[in-house]
Amino acid sequence: MAHRSLSMDTLAIHAGQEPDPQHAAVMEPIVLASTFGQPEPGKPLRYEYSRSGNPTRHALERCLAELEGGSDGFAFSSGSGAALTMLSLLRPGDHVVCGDDVYGGTFRLLDKVLKPMGVSISFLDMRQPARVAEACTPATRLIWLETPTNPMLKVFDIAAIAAIAQERRLPLVVDNTFASPYLQNPLALGASVVMHSTTKYINGHSDVVGGALITKDPALAEQLRFYQNALGAVPSPFDCYLVLRGLKTLAVRMRQHVTNAQQIAERLEQHPRVQRVHYPGLKSHPDHELCGRQMRGPGGMISVVVGGGEAGAKRFLSALRLFTLAESLGGVESLAEHPAIMTHASIPRAQREAVGIEDGLVRLSVGVEGLEDLWDDLERALALLGPAQSG
Repeated sequence: MAHRSLSMDTLAIHAGQEPDPQHAAVMEPIVLASTFGQPEPGKPLRYEYSRSGNPTRHALERCLAELEGGSDGFAFSSGSGAALTMLSLLRPGDHVVCGDDVYGGTFRLLDKVLKPMGVSISFLDMRQPARVAEACTPATRLIWLETPTNPMLKVFDIAAIAAIAQERRLPLVVDNTFASPYLQNPLALGASVVMHSTTKYINGHSDVVGGALITKDPALAEQLRFYQNALGAVPSPFDCYLVLRGLKTLAVRMRQHVTNAQQIAERLEQHPRVQRVHYPGLKSHPDHELCGRQMRGPGGMISVVVGGGEAGAKRFLSALRLFTLAESLGGVESLAEHPAIMTHASIPRAQREAVGIEDGLVRLSVGVEGLEDLWDDLERALALLGPAQSG
């Protein structure tokens, strides 16, 4: 169902999911078979082994490809599995230019897995695209970025960085997890590959772990298909079904995430016990104008600095009741966490602090609950901190 003229609301429900031809089931069947019969030796009808391909996974991959405007989608058992599969295209001696503010698991893969294997990495703030061009060397083979970034919510200019990548014939990978396809489509802006942790907004219900890569480059698609099968970090059919089911409400969920987050960010910015608010939907955010051009909404993630440093952050997080203290993000329920201790603990302190991940920083994943209920929860927890103070 290749209908890019259809709205995102419609594609999320129908793309890649025709009624089952055998039973006319409206919902995509869960095909649990690990292997498939062949009419002749070496001549499978469509599928041969579920690591290599599965009907339920195929439906998810087609849906994700259409949502991102790509030709080929690849599903994985986790976002880290997707990242590792993409990074497996690198060889010893290669160089990667990477955004300075990335998920801790991505940093860990690059710094603790790829670097010992002979791949060098330059981490830099990409808000000035010229710095990306300056960081490229003859050995550079890949440019990698998140936008909005995790957890500082910086916004990088995908089109400008894509132009630099194309000039140097380098693939540009954009981790689109914080935005989701509903709010941002990096392929349309010139990126080579879009990555997602489908655990987050795409699934939206905190009940499955998954990842995805999407491209419209035939040569890259061929390589990714080979490595997906060779490395085997593929999701189960049941997990694919859960993500497909979650996708059907992507549009309505994202609208509510954005509505709630915008209101909460504006209120937090005025709160006397909050030192700083990082949210690209605020006019005070340095990338607010770029966010308005590049995205269809600023997303549901907010990072705030509360007074009292680590002790203040811990006190605030422990007092929350509707915001569950937990890692991850993008579910219908609101979550809160402490990046320096939790999601980004694998990044050395000096590097964390250089990016802005200080001890008083708290990351909020704003869910779809009632706005006033969420605000009451935050306001009550903030009241325990006393007057604003230097963290």
